[in-house]
Order: sequence, then structure tokens, then C-alpha cells
Amino acid sequence: MKTWPLGLVALIGSAASAQDLRLSPLVDARLRWEQVDQADIPRDAEAVTARIRSGVKADAGPFQALVEAEATLAVVERYNSGTNGLTRYPLVVDPQNIELNRAQLRYGGHQVVLTAGRQLVELADQRFVGSANWRQNQQTFDAARFQWGNVRRAFVDVTYAWSDRTVNGIDGAGARPQAIGGNNVFALAGVHTPVGTLTGFGYLVDQDARAVQNFALSNQTYGVRLAGTQTLGPRAAIAYAGSWARQRDWHRNPNSYAASYWLAEATATAGLWSLTAGHEVLGADDGRALTSVQTPLASFFKFNGWAGKFGTTPPNGLRDLYGTAALAWKRLGPFAGAGLSATWHRFRSDRLDQHYGQEWDLLASVKHRRTTLSARYARYRADRFATDTDKLWLEGDWAI
Repeated sequence: MKTWPLGLVALIGSAASAQDLRLSPLVDARLRWEQVDQADIPRDAEAVTARIRSGVKADAGPFQALVEAEATLAVVERYNSGTNGLTRYPLVVDPQNIELNRAQLRYGGHQVVLTAGRQLVELADQRFVGSANWRQNQQTFDAARFQWGNVRRAFVDVTYAWSDRTVNGIDGAGARPQAIGGNNVFALAGVHTPVGTLTGFGYLVDQDARAVQNFALSNQTYGVRLAGTQTLGPRAAIAYAGSWARQRDWHRNPNSYAASYWLAEATATAGLWSLTAGHEVLGADDGRALTSVQTPLASFFKFNGWAGKFGTTPPNGLRDLYGTAALAWKRLGPFAGAGLSATWHRFRSDRLDQHYGQEWDLLASVKHRRTTLSARYARYRADRFATDTDKLWLEGDWAI
């Protein structure tokens, strides 16, 4: 692994003999303050973390090489990162870290893109495979990826990943490892239609580490997704997405199960306003642990509330009914962009009709040139699942 950056430089250098070499810097920095008040833990968590990703991208004709490092510093570490042993505090999975985040070689030409090395893999809405970009340490994959076609017409996208580089960082071990090996295959094929892009997908997830739930997160999921947008006027549109999938155990998973996944979502936009309504179902089989739909490679923060209570789907599954009202400005005074949003969730089980709880998520953000400032708040009130939790974030992001 340590020889990758030198190998990539050599490969791109040979390609540059007949092409102009273009170098581009990569910098992405974030400073975040997070406070967590969780009812079943006496002490509140306070985390101040600073993260920077830096690297370089080299382009020569159809070839591209990219190398990027990632470093996270815990400025204030009164929180349980999952690896620092501070279990008297609530969990904030942003451990101190320094690592090689990406090192990849890419070829693109004739409607074909080939990417090999340590890379981001963000598929569809990232419900099944994503980068977990909300976390300070990104999730990346050691993988080979083939893409063909055009998403506006027809496309094929196939990835083989032999290592999931988790958000736990270089000190990750045991049930929270730095990396999880396995034979993962992610395949999508889609076609554009008058009502949107129709995509068939298959995700074979191999969590080949006994310490991670005794292999019980290995699964195979096959399904279909439709996503599209219809313009209703000069400043009005409706976007929609629907998905169905069936998940079963796979590889070394000791459980035998089958469960269904459903999603229906629509967003209406008019001027500055947008309204979203959706219902997501992560189905259950018979109520045994880890026999409901599981998505261990997802970008979790995007789904089921910012309080983060449902990273592991409960044994009886999850039904998430949600709605969002938002305002977005392209310019507001000195700012290049600004936004306000409020989201409500009602959580219930898929079987036995258990009421898990409700959550409110609030966001305010502004952007000035390359800097984005945001404030978030999550309020989860438990009924029959987990405990009351309040989370507050203040964050600044800067990137080129």
C-alpha cells in the first residue's frame, strides 16, 4: 500500500511524455464543535475537531492520478470516539487520525472510466454505499471500478472492492477496525426515460471480520430505483425518487433471513421554498437481531435523523416517515448562498407496530466565497427505542 503514490506518479509521468501535464491542488478543511446530551449517560460530550484533506491531482490527456492525505485533530476531546476509551461520554465517531485517504489512477475516454486504487465510491443516494462524508474521517475503498455510458442516456457502473477503509482511523481495532476486508461487488445499470432514470442495482457486501458482528453484516441486496425531476414553471419543479429492494444473508453470515427495503420521496420547489415528504422502510424478517435490512457501508448521516440512533437497524425493522421545509437563497446580502431547513421524523418498527420515537433536525447555513458556516440541532425523543438525545453542531468548511 505504501508504494501507491510513487507508482501513480510514475504512471502519470509516462503518460505525460506525449501530453501536457496539469497539476491541481486539493485542499478541504473543516472545523467543528459538537455537543451531545444523551439521557442514559451522565456526562455530556464536547468535541472540537479539526480536519484537513490535502493532496494533488495530475492530469495528462485521458489519464489522471490523485493522491490525498487526511488528518483529524481532537482539539477538545471530551467525547467517546469509539477508539479513545472515554466511554463515560456519549459517542462522537471522529477519532484523531492521519492516513492516506485516496491514491488512485483513472482513465477516461470513449464513454469509459476506469479507476483503480484507494477511492471514494458514492452510489445513487448513498443509502447502501457511500463516503460517510459527514464524519471527519471519510470512508473510502481499495477498489477497481468500471463505468460506461452517460447517466442522461444509459450507463453501467461496476465496482469490486477488497477493503472498506472505515471512519475509525488508524487506531481502529476490534469491533471498530481501521479497515474491513472482503469481496465486495457493487453493480448498477440504468437507462434514462421520460419520467426519470431507472436503475437496477445489486450490492454484495462482504464484512469479512469476525469482530464486526460475527460476519452478520454481510448481505446481498438487489433492487430497482427511479429518480426524476419535472419542471412546473420558471421557478417551480418537483423531484421524486422511489426504490425497492430485497436483501438476504450472504457469504459467512450465520443468519438466514430475507427482508425488503422501500423508499418513496418527493420534493416540490417554488422560488425560495421547498417542501419534501418521504417514507423509508428498512424491513424486518422475524425479529432476530441483524435480520432486518442492514446498510453497513451507507452514508448514515443522510438518513433516519441526525441524532444517529439507527445506524444499526433494530431487529423489528424501521419505518421513517419524514418531512422537510426549507428556504434557500442563491444570494443574501454579502453571502453567495444561504439556507434554513427544518425536518421532522416519526420512527416506528416494521413489524409489531412499535413506536420508536420522534426527531426534529434544524439547519442554518451561509456561504461566502470558499467558506461555508453552519449550525445544526437534532432533538430525538424516545418512546420504545434508545434514549432522549440532543445534539448541537457549529461548523466551518473551506475548500478549493
